Order: sequence, then C-alpha cells, then structure tokens
Amino acid sequence: MKLLIMVLLFTIVTQAETIKIAVAANVSYAIDNLKKEFNKLYPNTKVEVILGSTGKLTAQIKNKAPYQILMGANMMYPEALYKEGFAVTRPLVYAQGSLVYLSKKKRDFSNIMKLLKSDEIKKIAIANPKTAPYGIATAEALKNAKIYDEIKSKFVYGESISQTVTYAIKVTDLGFIAKSSLYTPHMAHFKEGEHWAELDSKLYTPINQGIVILKKGETSAEVSAFYAFIFSKKAEKIFKDFGYTIP
Repeated sequence: MKLLIMVLLFTIVTQAETIKIAVAANVSYAIDNLKKEFNKLYPNTKVEVILGSTGKLTAQIKNKAPYQILMGANMMYPEALYKEGFAVTRPLVYAQGSLVYLSKKKRDFSNIMKLLKSDEIKKIAIANPKTAPYGIATAEALKNAKIYDEIKSKFVYGESISQTVTYAIKVTDLGFIAKSSLYTPHMAHFKEGEHWAELDSKLYTPINQGIVILKKGETSAEVSAFYAFIFSKKAEKIFKDFGYTIP
C-alpha cells in the first residue's frame, strides 16, 4: 500500500499539466521564445497556445472556450472580460506594441501620406478594425492624418495581424502591421527605411497590450506561474527583442 501511495504521489508531481493560453496574433512571433524560457523554469507544464485576433478570441471566451489566460493586443477586450466576470484578475499591461508600414519592394517613404494616396499604391493591407486592435489603431492613425476616406477603397482586410502580414508581402503594395512581426528569420531581409518604417506614434492611441487570468484558470497554480512569468525580467527581454516597449 505504501508503495502504491508513493507511485501515485510521484505521478501527480511529475505529470505534465497543460494550460491553455489565448494569444493575440501579434504575439505569435514571440510566443515560442516565451514558452521555451517558461519551460526552463516549469518543465512539466505544457503551454498550449491558441492564436487569433483579440476580438475573435474574446468572442470564443464568452462562448465558453476553455482558455485560461488571454494575452490581448490592447486593453479594451481584457477590460471588457473583467467587467463582465469572465476574467478574475484586473487587466495589466504586459507590453506596448507599435505600428509599421511594410512594402515587399523598396520605396521612398519620405512622405508616407502622399505615397498612400498615389497611384503607385493600389492595395493596402490593414487588420480588420472590427476584430483586431492593430486594425483599430491603423484606422485611427489614418483618420487623424485626414486621408482615411480618400484611401479606404484600397484596403484589403486581414482578420488578424498575422494574416495582414501575409497580405502585405504577397497580395498588396503596402501593409500596416505590428512591428513585432519583423523580428523573425523569414522577415529579416526587409530593411528599415527601404521596405518598412514606423508610423508616427502620435497618430494613434498607444497600443497597451493587456493580460488577464480567466475564470477557467482561477485555481491553477501553473496558470498563475505563467501569468507571473510574463512580468519577469526574462520575458521583458524577449518582448524587447521582438520590438515591443515595456511601459
């Protein structure tokens, strides 16, 4: 009997638990590095990542998807989940994102607004403002620049920022994407000032990205450990390596 109890205890201690994290598409480029670093500390915890636009992930959460943490692309959706009782922690900012414009071919970016209006740019990729916070920020910036109405007929909408990146490099003449998407090996050939540049951050509300523990993760020690890790110095370095600012 003692041997059986010892075996059971050993199984409980060593058994890998899976935690489910809903992650905004712009973080898809950094999430593997975050998981690897987290698993150095918690090797028995498997992190299952579900990627998508924050709006769609939020809708899934409200429809009882079994996610335990949401890492959103802005604070709007985490705040709504907290107010409506789907989240058990108050939303906190884990990183601040930036918008860039990207062209698969070299261009003169000295006057981006003039370029956007020109016949040289026939199609522009942007994330869907209805579901993607980076799309909201893009629309806000173009409206503040007073060219939104003039160029909106050129828009090709991606349902998430990752889909928008695909459109920008394969379908359209230019696209507005998350800066974080540029820090991957397959995007390394795109050069700042030639293929991409940062959009003036004064044109849009800062993209404060929010995280919450959801109801389904309330009692999990592993979920709490991952949540705490996101605010660690090791995670902060990874976010900075992928072009984010830590406020």
